[in-house]
Amino acid sequence: MSYDLLSSGLGLMAQVPPAFLGLGQSVMQKTLGQPVECSGIGVHSGERVNLRLCPAREDTGIVFIRTDLLNGARTIKAQWDSVVDTRMCTVVGNDHGGKVSTVEHLMAALNACGIDNARVEIDGGEVPVMDGSADSFVFLLEVAGCVEQDAPKREIEILTPVEVEHNGKRARLSPCDAARYSVTIEFDRAPIMTQSCDVTLSRAAFKNDISRARTFGFFEEVDQLQKLGLARGGSLDNAIIVKDNGILNEGGLRYSNEFARHKVLDAIGDLALAGMGIRGHFEGYCTGHALNNRLLHALFASPEAWRIVESSEKPFQAVVA
Repeated sequence: MSYDLLSSGLGLMAQVPPAFLGLGQSVMQKTLGQPVECSGIGVHSGERVNLRLCPAREDTGIVFIRTDLLNGARTIKAQWDSVVDTRMCTVVGNDHGGKVSTVEHLMAALNACGIDNARVEIDGGEVPVMDGSADSFVFLLEVAGCVEQDAPKREIEILTPVEVEHNGKRARLSPCDAARYSVTIEFDRAPIMTQSCDVTLSRAAFKNDISRARTFGFFEEVDQLQKLGLARGGSLDNAIIVKDNGILNEGGLRYSNEFARHKVLDAIGDLALAGMGIRGHFEGYCTGHALNNRLLHALFASPEAWRIVESSEKPFQAVVA
């Protein structure tokens, strides 16, 4: 099934203890019900790419397959210690030079939609940006459907706080009985200024309140970014462009705090590289891809701060502020 939507913890598996800590009736792992496809432009490369989401076996996790590469360079695990670059987006790679960039929006959708195992076949080096949000990926996953698998779903439970800070920017994980994301951003110009977003993650909350929030950039920075090999595919069709004290996009904003909501989207995708869901409270102040990944490195360097448990059937109440 194919849609051209542009125009319309694997590393943790070895650390699982012999007996999981049960929390009531377990949730089972899920994969896609059928393959689905899309094509679009890479926001940084400017190149058109085809992407195919395929089912995968239990305990596979999310794996990218570069169909345009050969041998060892083809397979790239979507995990925190495979991240090789965090300038303007999150890039995962392998020891043979294979890379896939801008994985965060797709990873956020897979995480929020409860997909544990999938093969992501892609014939280029960057996930298509679509409209700059995760909305198209949520649609694809709804078309694909999901099936339960014969293995329990696992998640990382945060036991003690872990925090990283750099140049006044902060990212923190602390204990919480749900997957909660709280982000505050500050810019010294309208229309952004200071914005916050607080969401308890569920499939419905992500789809309705987070997935449609688009990436954003500043008009005066476009030339410099393109000289660095970035933003070559950026346009008003796939990003909010801020100029002076307004935005250039004819349709305006989708949410009054769309900028903060997109930072939550990015954080959900970046933390999905933990290899499984995180039960804890993420708090970010002016955080970005680099700091989000540093937080995961700090977390896994602190074995006393987390444990792996089986996911339970406990429902999460969606709260967005």
